[in-house]
Amino acid sequence: MADAISGALIVAKLAPCTNLQGPLTSTYTWEGKVEREEEWVLWIKARAEAFDAIEALVRQHHSHEVPAILALPVARMNDDYARWVVDNAVD
Repeated sequence: MADAISGALIVAKLAPCTNLQGPLTSTYTWEGKVEREEEWVLWIKARAEAFDAIEALVRQHHSHEVPAILALPVARMNDDYARWVVDNAVD
């Protein structure tokens, strides 16, 4: 699932780069029970303006009722990488 989401984001030009990390074990509460499950983390490197479209695409493909879709602020990045992100993502 995460690999399919990653590819869909790249094809749609919503993100110029993704990184897939895992598997890892997640422990969480769901419907009053403690659950433990193997999961993957998909890091999506994209412009902040693409968040809503990225969220919609992830929800469309994700199997969880409540997927974790987080936007983390970036304090700084090198200029040439920032240009590459802008040049390779939808406006």
